[in-house]
Amino acid sequence: MEQKQQPAIMVQSQYIKDMSMEIPHAPAVFKKLRQHNPQVNVEVNVEAQKLEDDKTFNVLLNIRVNGDIEQEKAFILELSYGAVATLNIPQEHHEPVLMIEIPHMMFPFARQIVSNTMTNAGLPPLMLNPIDFVAMFNAKKAQENKAEKAN
Repeated sequence: MEQKQQPAIMVQSQYIKDMSMEIPHAPAVFKKLRQHNPQVNVEVNVEAQKLEDDKTFNVLLNIRVNGDIEQEKAFILELSYGAVATLNIPQEHHEPVLMIEIPHMMFPFARQIVSNTMTNAGLPPLMLNPIDFVAMFNAKKAQENKAEKAN
């Protein structure tokens, strides 16, 4: 009897864990938005935690988008987008897969949520640029190594 091969990475579900959209100076800010493009700042961070066994993990892609016009907050959008994934790979590969590959798979869905939310809020459309999760992972590792050497 043949044993069925399990996929190396299997995303069980994707979901919005938390989301908020604030336009603190509405409706006055909409007039300014017609006259000026907002200064937009995007922050992205990835977290992963083990769930019930050594193969199942929860990955969170956290995105915060701030828009300012003339030193005034135009909008704040925060999205925590999650995925539950099962990994059938050697443990030494878990961290890069959880911090690079799975966020890479999640990103198009999170980007669409951000874009739709901005448009539905009456704001100019915003399409997030692709994110280099490899560079993010390497920068985080370098920072951790630097902190370890300092201790």
